[in-house]
Amino acid sequence: MANHSSKKPRKSCDDSNCPFHGTLSIRGHTLEGTVISAKMDKTVVVRRDYLNYVPKFKRYERRRSQVSAHNPPCVNVEEGDSVKIAECRSISKTVSFVVVERLGGR
Repeated sequence: MANHSSKKPRKSCDDSNCPFHGTLSIRGHTLEGTVISAKMDKTVVVRRDYLNYVPKFKRYERRRSQVSAHNPPCVNVEEGDSVKIAECRSISKTVSFVVVERLGGR
C-alpha cells in the first residue's frame, strides 16, 4: 500500500482513506512541507516553499503554494509539523494528497 518508503505509524486506525490501514493507494508525486492549518476534520493544509528561476534576472525567487491533504487518525499531525505527503486518488474536491509521515515536530 504505502510503498513510498515511509514508516508505518505505531497506532492503528479504521479509516478507509488511510494508506496503511485502509484501501487508499498511493501513486504519483511525493512532497514535503509544513502544516499551517489543522482545523478541518481529518484534513490539513500543507505549505510548500520552493525556489523558481527567473531567466531575465538570472536569479531565483521564493514562492510558496498550499496543498490540502488528508490526515489519517493514525498519523494525526498538528500545526507546525514538517510532513511528507503523497499523491492519491481524489478524496474530495480539493484533497488529492494524504499525509504519510511526520518528519519533524513543532
